[in-house]
Order: sequence, then structure tokens, then C-alpha cells
Amino acid sequence: MYAAPTDAATVMLLRHQQKKDIEVLMVLRHRKSRFVPGYYVYPGGILDVEDFHTIIDDYIEGIDREQAADIMHDMSQPEKAIGAWVAGIRETFEEVGILLAQHRDGSPLIIRSAEERSRFFDYRLALNRGEIKFHQLLARENLILSLQSLYYFSHWITPESLPLRYDVRFFVAEIPRGQSVVHDGIELTGHRWLKPVQALADYEEGKMGMVLPQLMTLRDVSRFRTIDEVIAAARQRKITATLTKIVRMDGNDVEVMPDGTLFGARLPVYSWPQKQ
Repeated sequence: MYAAPTDAATVMLLRHQQKKDIEVLMVLRHRKSRFVPGYYVYPGGILDVEDFHTIIDDYIEGIDREQAADIMHDMSQPEKAIGAWVAGIRETFEEVGILLAQHRDGSPLIIRSAEERSRFFDYRLALNRGEIKFHQLLARENLILSLQSLYYFSHWITPESLPLRYDVRFFVAEIPRGQSVVHDGIELTGHRWLKPVQALADYEEGKMGMVLPQLMTLRDVSRFRTIDEVIAAARQRKITATLTKIVRMDGNDVEVMPDGTLFGARLPVYSWPQKQ
């Protein structure tokens, strides 16, 4: 009997380096993490019940529940769909300090001054400790989550043979102006901004550990010249879930795509990499 996958969301944060090349934020998971320890991923995590509770409706705009359920028509429960957007934003804030939100007057959230950085860092600590709920933070700061800033990009399900499995919705988003990345130092121990082709090259050279969903989404993004092109492509995508298999071939673990493509160059899969 295989473990049921847990719903999760992750966000590929994008920026333009010197107004031309696209870079993607890659974050390094702690070596003691239960899932893909020591690997580079994107900010993200599992959906909490409060991410799709009706209380969050007062703090979101850009996408409503009906639209979310229509976009993610294969969600296990339609009412949970909106939670993918909320979880993506919440986890990105908790893990790297970027909050895709705006004030109720429509002005963008900026976390620039020393006092703002300190205040919002304290919020992150409180969220991770369970001392405050996400909607309470939004209420205190009079903020609305900008769900329209996230564009649904890809859908991956952890192979059935693994003990920890996730049903992950991948989003792309441009990093907001006036905010900077600070990894939490708890779940994440580092971060890098990289061109997709550089990240892929570092993986091939054994400098970065990654799993297949990261590799394939990086390949996808590497085809585009601008963030606007990435977003335009995301709007047009017909997204279906990708469920790979891990099989044993010649004494090695190999991951197999639904179309039969084999990936086994870097071993082992979904565990601590031999090199960083």
C-alpha cells in the first residue's frame, strides 16, 4: 500500500539580472530535513487547513474560490484549491521573507527599512513557532494577498514507492520590488539566484543536488527570455499531473517519466546527495 501524497505548493521566484537574463531563486534544504535533505528546491510547503478556511477570504484578491477550483480541477477537494495559492505565498514568506501582498489601498507591500525588516522577521519567527496565524498577521498589517501574482505552472506528484509523498502545485512569480530574500536558517540553510541554464549545469557537474521536478521546471523556464514570456506561457498551459516511477536498473535507482524517459545520472534519487 502506497502512502497518500500530501497537498503542497511551491513558488519559482523570478527576477531579471541587469534587466535581461532571468534568474530563479533556489533554496538549500537543511541536511536534517526528512524530505530531500541537502537538495536545492524552491520555497514552498504543505497546505495548512487555514490556507483554505473561509476566514482567508477577507485577505485575498485576484482569484476567488470558484476560479481556483476551475484552474485546479483535479484537486482532491475543490474547496482546497484556493489554499494552493495561499500556501505558496505563506510558505514563501516563512522561508525566504518575500510576501506577495499589498496594502488595502492598493499600494504594494515594501519591506525595506530596518524597522520593517525586523518587524516582518519577527512575524516569520512567530508563524514558525505557531504563536500567530497567517490571517492575524495580515489583519495587523492591513494586507491583502496578491493571488494574481502567482501563475500556475506545473504539477508533480512524488513517486509512489517513497515513504514521504507530496502532490505539489508549482507556481511562477516575479519577486516584488522593495523586498529582499533572507532564508530562515531553520528549514533552509542557503539560497542562490541562478540562471536556469547555470543551475542545470551545476546539477550535471555535481555541484547542486536537485530532484526531477526542479530539473524539468528549470528546463521549461530556460526556454524564455523574459519573465513576461514565462507568465504568458503559464497562462496558456493545460496542466496535468506528472507522476514518475522509481525503478531499479543495473543496481541503480532510475526515475522514469510517464513517456518512458529515464533519468538516472545523479544518484541516489530523493535522498542526501554525495556532493553539493
